[in-house]
Amino acid sequence: MVDVLIIGAGPAGLSAAIYVQRSGKKAVCLEALVVGGQIVNTPDIANYPGIKKTSGFEFSKGLYEQATELGAEVEYEKAVSIKKEEDDFRVLTESGKEFTSKAVIIATGAKNRHLGIDKEEALTGHGISYCATCDGAFYKKKDVAVNGGGNTALEDALFLSNYCNKVYIIHRRDEFRGEPDSLEAVKSKENVELVLNSTIDEIKGDTALEAVVVKNKETGELREIPVAGLFIAIGQEPDNKDFEDVALLDKAGYIDAGEDCKTKTPGVFVAGDCRTKSVRQLTTAASDGAVAALAACAYISSKK
Repeated sequence: MVDVLIIGAGPAGLSAAIYVQRSGKKAVCLEALVVGGQIVNTPDIANYPGIKKTSGFEFSKGLYEQATELGAEVEYEKAVSIKKEEDDFRVLTESGKEFTSKAVIIATGAKNRHLGIDKEEALTGHGISYCATCDGAFYKKKDVAVNGGGNTALEDALFLSNYCNKVYIIHRRDEFRGEPDSLEAVKSKENVELVLNSTIDEIKGDTALEAVVVKNKETGELREIPVAGLFIAIGQEPDNKDFEDVALLDKAGYIDAGEDCKTKTPGVFVAGDCRTKSVRQLTTAASDGAVAALAACAYISSKK
């Protein structure tokens, strides 16, 4: 029996663990992959308040050490179900282990959708990014491309146009799903070029991104576009299906919860990118972790 079981040991989960331990209660994190989550793969973090610059690995290492030195534990297990049993919760893992807790925080994050083409993984962090607001400033006065057609892609292009020499928006259709106002703002930028009805056919570069080759879906014509950065904005995928019995999911699979991080089940909370929200950043993940942890501790105290 532990006080708070946290599913996920990324920035939200580890931040929650820190706050649980500082509240005098016991936290255990279940992590299916690696401590730190996706941020581990980010070479440079320069937008976290109070830290001028660090790497994702160093940031995650610091979070882990801070949480464990306070007494939190991390178990490398993938949680597959949460069951309410009287006043407690039983969490089953993929390996068959069971954990019992007084409260649960779901902090599974969300995965960026990938293109699934050669060199994408190898050049992530070396020209390929999934977060323009995180990494855009590193491409000042350079040519970059954004892949996508929704609000995120349009917003990324607008953001990048303030830093970069030129921004290409590569979209597989001739119309955008994003808001009309954002599209008009993009079209008004002289350094933004729309590459429509096109998909990325090839990524070029050995140790760093050098160019993308796009294929026109109507003509089949190939075009090589030299760029230093490629920002992929084709959506994210949460991994919450296993918890739909205790948490309401929206159409995209995110856990429906507000800034209080409460789910439909008392005692079950959510933190970070896996919940419904408009901004998914390192700072908002840490903020959610603190909110969910304090709410979980308050819930436990209210049951005494």
